[in-house]
Amino acid sequence: MERVVICMKWGNLYAPDYVNVLYGAVKNNLNGDFRFVCLTDDETGITNDVECLPIPEIGLLDSHWRVGAWPKITLFSHDLHRLRGRALFIDLDMVICGNLDPLFTHGDGFVAVDEGVWTNSPPSTMSSLMAFDIGKLGHLVDRLKTDRDSIISRHGLEQRYLHDAAGQICYWPPEWLVSFKRHLRRPLLVDRFLPPLEPPSTAKVVVFHGRPRPLDLVVRGRHNRDVWPHYVGKPIPWMQDYWTRHGGRREL
Repeated sequence: MERVVICMKWGNLYAPDYVNVLYGAVKNNLNGDFRFVCLTDDETGITNDVECLPIPEIGLLDSHWRVGAWPKITLFSHDLHRLRGRALFIDLDMVICGNLDPLFTHGDGFVAVDEGVWTNSPPSTMSSLMAFDIGKLGHLVDRLKTDRDSIISRHGLEQRYLHDAAGQICYWPPEWLVSFKRHLRRPLLVDRFLPPLEPPSTAKVVVFHGRPRPLDLVVRGRHNRDVWPHYVGKPIPWMQDYWTRHGGRREL
């Protein structure tokens, strides 16, 4: 089985260090051969070890690139730059903390994050970490091209579209994933005095969604690195170590 790890970078929300650090972390946590591909509109600053390819054109408007992460749907193109095999897509703000080999063999077809398990709610698909057979979900692109405005108006976010249109969805085992906001960040007010917890040994990936982002826990300068009223007053040593160990800079 050919294994392809894919990330995406467009616009200027994420510095190229996010790509480089993710590559370094994957390399240290995935055994055997794999390709690491970044679909991007700007490869400036990205290490030569990463295979940069353009994001396919599927008829999105400028607004769709800014809200809803709709360019992610291009991952499911019938022919994605002639890539083959099993893909593992990882958002740039994920932190790798365990062996990734099982993520290529877990489940069948489309695998994603179930945000519902964190809130005791029905399954809710999050697209930050996905596995799929390349080229097998092309209908997602076809439908979006055919009925773009209606689909985007109805769903708002690409992950809601995936939840409704991808067909059978398998979810990652809950113990493999940990949400920074829900599991590691201290409760409100307590977070003013105690730093975030380190990931448990069972976790393979720390899921960041919204602010703070990994770099917010690394760099010096900003007093409060979280969304008010939450508070992260100082850089976090375990995140600084992760960032620099995998090729990132502390000052950007």
